[in-house]
Amino acid sequence: MRHIFLIPRRRLLVASRTSPPCGISLAPLISPSMRRRLTAITVTRCGSHLILAACLLFSSVASATTQPLGAIQSAAEEFVRAHLPAGGPKHYVNASQLDPRLRLNACDAPLETFSQNAAPTGARMTVGVRCSAATSWTLYVPVSVEVEVPVLVLRRALARRARVAPTDVEPQIRRLPGSAAHFVSDVASLQGHRLKRSLAAGAAITVDVLAPDILVRRGQQVTLIAANGPVEIRAQGQALTDGAETERVRVQNVTSLKVVEGVVESDSVVRVGL
Repeated sequence: MRHIFLIPRRRLLVASRTSPPCGISLAPLISPSMRRRLTAITVTRCGSHLILAACLLFSSVASATTQPLGAIQSAAEEFVRAHLPAGGPKHYVNASQLDPRLRLNACDAPLETFSQNAAPTGARMTVGVRCSAATSWTLYVPVSVEVEVPVLVLRRALARRARVAPTDVEPQIRRLPGSAAHFVSDVASLQGHRLKRSLAAGAAITVDVLAPDILVRRGQQVTLIAANGPVEIRAQGQALTDGAETERVRVQNVTSLKVVEGVVESDSVVRVGL
């Protein structure tokens, strides 16, 4: 006599959907056709677990032999911070994000950093990060620098070559790209200077936007002074080039027509050597 086991359909559905753990069989409970179906599901599920385990193992091995990109960025940032003035205003140093697809061999030695500039203090710079171990490599990392500093800001727009009066500016504390040495914070620094280019209202005044006033202009009549101890000789001349205070200009003596070179001392005086 054959024995027939009646398995509730709901139980079969639960078994086929969840599938047993690897190594556990439902053969005593199911028919041969259903057994073949569940066997295929079990093998597939077990195979998936094996593939997943292999992927995790490969990933852990790869990460253990690959240099962390964060360590490279941190090394570049520390290099820039080491070259900033100690005890000065607050600086913000940030290395650019590296491509996550980048794969470099893990360095067995401390990372080395360097820059082509002797003193990297600009708003943006490139820092080299190097591994000198057996599997050597070099990577160049862009780094940006910002500073929180008091600075003079224009209250109104000014044109090119305009003088900047104390009433044209107001002090503010701003976070700006670059180092503190690039910005003007003292009103006295504006005296005797003009703007190299036009600036809009609200613009921060930097050192490189100021130029000394032109005191002597080409074609202007000036007094040439040549001194040697207590002896001083004066002559009239005509400027052949423009010049600000302390700059060198060429002047032609209107009497002898001889061309000499001297240093601008004021708006009408050029001092020459004997």
